[in-house]
Amino acid sequence: MAEKYYGWGLPIDISTNGFQIDRLIWVVHIFMAVLFAGWFLFLVYAILKFRQKSGRQAHYHTQHFKLPTYLEIGVAVTEVLLLCAFSFPIFYHVRKEFPQKDKAIELRIVAEQFAWNIHYPGQDRVFGKTDLERINSENPLGLDPSDPHGADDVITLNQLHIPVDMPVIATLSSKDVIHSFSLPVMRVKQDVIPGQAIPIWFEAKKEGNFEIACAQLCGLGHYRMRGFFISESKEKFAAWLEEQKPQAKGAA
Repeated sequence: MAEKYYGWGLPIDISTNGFQIDRLIWVVHIFMAVLFAGWFLFLVYAILKFRQKSGRQAHYHTQHFKLPTYLEIGVAVTEVLLLCAFSFPIFYHVRKEFPQKDKAIELRIVAEQFAWNIHYPGQDRVFGKTDLERINSENPLGLDPSDPHGADDVITLNQLHIPVDMPVIATLSSKDVIHSFSLPVMRVKQDVIPGQAIPIWFEAKKEGNFEIACAQLCGLGHYRMRGFFISESKEKFAAWLEEQKPQAKGAA
């Protein structure tokens, strides 16, 4: 992908929630930098203050130097503030406050070694039935051809298209091992665990072509598990979805 997307520092942010996550990252890193500098200065101070000198007797009683205690209390209070004022509200908003389904696009993302299967429900917004026994190379998700709801379903391989300015609710699952669905430009990263259906949501605010990465070492072919993420206008997305329908029917 272009260097402007994945160069030094954080990737470009195209998510409606990205600024909150980026702010938290910067606040935590600034706090860690201040903490590092503070403890380093304290170390220098302690070395100079308690260094060996002629005529000085070591003091073995505890609680004779209370500054470290005060510093530790201050650090603990700051960490509690970071959790309560920044981390918990962002986590709750991103992971618990899902958009209304009638105003969002629902899709399924099924991981396997070493690919991403993207399942769109089509115009009826109802996913067709799937059957594990029907899974094969031509029907990667095991769609049941007898289910009318699956007639307009669209399944793509390593191609995730979404419209901008519209929430997307994605349900993640895995065929085999643990994977990790990662969209750096959307500030999305979620482990995909076999036997679990894990819902996430995100919303793009800019158009562009980006990458889907697997952030989990999922086997010897892990390097091949690369997908493409395209955010586009609603008109382009509708046209693309219409183009995929014949392929979906043929796969069923």
